Amino acid sequence: MANDDKIKNNNQSLEKALRIIEYMAENRQPVRLQDIAQQLGYPASTVIRFLATLEKNNYVKQNPETLRYSLTLKLSKIGTMVYEQYNMRDLVKPYLVELVHKVGESACLAIEENNRAVYIDVQSGPSNILQVMQRIGKEAPLHCTGVGKLLLLNHDRETLRTRVEKEGLQRLTHHTITSYESLQSELEQVSGKGYALDDEECEIGARCVAAPIRDYTSHIVASISVSGPVSRMNMQKIEFIRQHVIETANEISKVLGYEG
Repeated sequence: MANDDKIKNNNQSLEKALRIIEYMAENRQPVRLQDIAQQLGYPASTVIRFLATLEKNNYVKQNPETLRYSLTLKLSKIGTMVYEQYNMRDLVKPYLVELVHKVGESACLAIEENNRAVYIDVQSGPSNILQVMQRIGKEAPLHCTGVGKLLLLNHDRETLRTRVEKEGLQRLTHHTITSYESLQSELEQVSGKGYALDDEECEIGARCVAAPIRDYTSHIVASISVSGPVSRMNMQKIEFIRQHVIETANEISKVLGYEG
């Protein structure tokens, strides 16, 4: 019983220390001891004890003039080392496999390279293995794919406008968006809904539902999608798939530190 109490107390202490770190990070500026204590509801004596330990281990520093505390870049260094452990393809693969199992269609993982959507993993559904591999290929335009539209949300709008006016938007089908105004309207809808559709915009006969993968900075680092033929991808099934794609993308994003 005594050991259990000790473990419980240690866990509570660790939780308090983590909450102090998170509070300081969220403020994005040096904070006073009193502010930490008041906002978190801890006694000032408790907060100063944790701050002293964090400062001793170079996670926190105190300005001798203002007496305010701030986090050091040691935490950033640790975060970078942790992030580098994740290979996106290896991280996402089991989620894609499970997604295929749930929805019965093929699932893909895409990143952006040179203003193109590059598919770095494909998990084929049970009934369309070769067809989907041939249809998706290795690259696709951003403006007419579900994964690409999500990746375009990272782009500065004026820069995007300039590029579109200079290079145009390639038409792949009669459903393809070919004007900046239409693309801008589509991206606003995608941003609001949190997912994107490709309704025969890249290839006639194929529909796709995509959701974004975000990292701890809220940046969209990749997209996942589920694709299938129009004959199976009716609106009812798209709604069913949409929920699973978004849930899967959110789970992956959480692993990358996204808290939105």
